[in-house]
Amino acid sequence: MSRALTEYRYEKLTWPEINDAVDEGQVCILPCGAVEQHGPHLPLDVDLVCPGGIAKGAGLEIPSKLKVLPIVAYGYTGHVMDFPGTINNDFEHFMHHVLDITKSLAYHGFKKIILLNGHGSNMPNLDLVARRTNLETDAECVCTAWWNLLTVDKEFLPRWRQSKFPGGCAHACELETSLYMYLDGDNVRRDLIKNGEISFNTDNSPFTWVDLFGAGPATVVSWTSSYSETGVLGEAELATPEKGRQAYEEAVKQLVRFVSWFKDRPKDVRRDRHRTPPTMPIPWGQRPV
Repeated sequence: MSRALTEYRYEKLTWPEINDAVDEGQVCILPCGAVEQHGPHLPLDVDLVCPGGIAKGAGLEIPSKLKVLPIVAYGYTGHVMDFPGTINNDFEHFMHHVLDITKSLAYHGFKKIILLNGHGSNMPNLDLVARRTNLETDAECVCTAWWNLLTVDKEFLPRWRQSKFPGGCAHACELETSLYMYLDGDNVRRDLIKNGEISFNTDNSPFTWVDLFGAGPATVVSWTSSYSETGVLGEAELATPEKGRQAYEEAVKQLVRFVSWFKDRPKDVRRDRHRTPPTMPIPWGQRPV
C-alpha cells in the first residue's frame, strides 16, 4: 500500500508518493495563520496551533482523502503592530506567497485545495487567493476559517457559546482560549486570563460592531490598540478545556465531511458566452476557455 493512503502530512511523502496522491484525487489542505499577540494569557502562536491542530485531526481520520501541507506561518497583521511580538507579512507578499503554493499544487495535479485560515485579518486576502487560483489554474480552491466550521450544525454554537454576542468571541476570547487550552494547555498563562472589551462595541451602534461570527455593516477596522487595552477581545474568562475539546471535535468532524464531499464533486463547467470568439487572451493571467 502506498504511503499516500496512510500518511496525511504532505511533506512526509516522496515524489513518487505524491504521484499516488494525485492519482487518488486527494484534497490538499493549506493551513494559514499568523504570529501575533493574543493578550497576556496566550502565546503568539494561537493562529498556528488552532488551524494546524484541526487540519491534523482531519488528516488522522481520512489520510487517504487529503494531504495537510506545512502551515503558512506569517499573515497580514499590520494593524496589531503596537503589541510587541507580532510579525507582519505585507498583504501583497502574503497573497503572492499563498498563490505560489496553490499554483504549484495545481501544476503537480492536485485539483482540490482548501485554505484553512486561523487569523481573521487573513480572510479578505485568502478569499482573493482562492478566487485567483480558480481563475488562473485548472484547480478548485476554497477558503474557510476554522471557526466557520462551527456554524455548519446550526445547533452547535447556541448550545456551546456562553459569551455575549457580539464581542464575546472575537480574539483571545472564549473560543480561541478554550481551543488552545485543549490543544496546548501547558502554555496558557491561566493566572492572567481576563476578559477584554472591544471599545467600539460599547457604542451599541447598529453599524459598527465585531465578533468572530459577524460584523456590523459599516465597521471601521483600524489599529487594534485603538479599541483594546490588552489585546484580548472577548470573554476569555469563560474558556475551559472541555469547551475546547467540543469545538475541536466539531470543527474536525465538519472538515472531514467537507473534504469527503468536495473531493468527488464534479467541477463546474465554464462556458464562453461571446457571440464572436475573443481574438486575444484575457490580459491578467487568467486561463483561456
